[in-house]
Amino acid sequence: MTSVEANGITIEYESTGEGPPVLFIMGLGAQLVSWPPALRDRIVAAGYRVICMDNRDIGLSSEMSGELPTKRQLARSILTRRPGASAYLLSDMANDSAGLLEALGIERAHVMGVSMGAMISQALTIEHPDKVASLTSIMSNPGDRRSGGISAAMLRFQARRPAATLENAVDLAVENQLRIGGPHASEADMRTLVTASVARSFRPEGVARQTAAVMASPNRTEGLRSVTVPTLIIHGLLDELVKPSGGIATAKAVPNSRLLMFADMAHDLPAPRIDEIADAMLDNFDRADALVDA
Repeated sequence: MTSVEANGITIEYESTGEGPPVLFIMGLGAQLVSWPPALRDRIVAAGYRVICMDNRDIGLSSEMSGELPTKRQLARSILTRRPGASAYLLSDMANDSAGLLEALGIERAHVMGVSMGAMISQALTIEHPDKVASLTSIMSNPGDRRSGGISAAMLRFQARRPAATLENAVDLAVENQLRIGGPHASEADMRTLVTASVARSFRPEGVARQTAAVMASPNRTEGLRSVTVPTLIIHGLLDELVKPSGGIATAKAVPNSRLLMFADMAHDLPAPRIDEIADAMLDNFDRADALVDA
């Protein structure tokens, strides 16, 4: 792993493989080590260079500043569908991703993101279209505040969770991942990953600021209508954190996009579906390559 300076902040990243670049952008509070190795390895084995990054405020990238939103403020923003205050927006995080590509001397990359990372990927594609060869948006929404919301049961679960400390961080994260994940989630595997992640970096304030950024960012629907690169949208029908309507709305917004939904997937990347997800991504890359060759 190494880091670069982009837009005045430090971005930590890891690059694996050689060939056309693929940028992986993680979701809320998740670090670059959270990607399933099987997914990354499938893309690398197909002849691509996979670049995973820590978003600002998480992992080993720059820690930001700004007033922290309270749980009550965030819940009110969700319930009223009104944006709250935030130290930065998803567009700023998209600029970070664009800055990373520039620092690495990469003109264009295939871009894939999950959850908040997919929101960032959408913003990157809208605002820096010259830098994106194709878009893969997984378990996300277009930011219209009508589709892809959190279920009432999940909102209650999240609202009742205690504040994370170093002492309880692993147990809380495992509990959360099992709750948002689907039937294939493994507690043992999740505990191993979470333990390593907390040892690497523990930034609960960064998670709060990232959450505020999601809530404060504007609707991307109109911008998505202008997207011309091949676009793949993937969503799980069991997702309660970002309901399946978010994937459907994203697919409706992006012209000629393709929608893939799994009946046994929630807000996770289930191991039995990794090969299908990778195959769909590679097919989307091929669509982009065909446009270049045409």
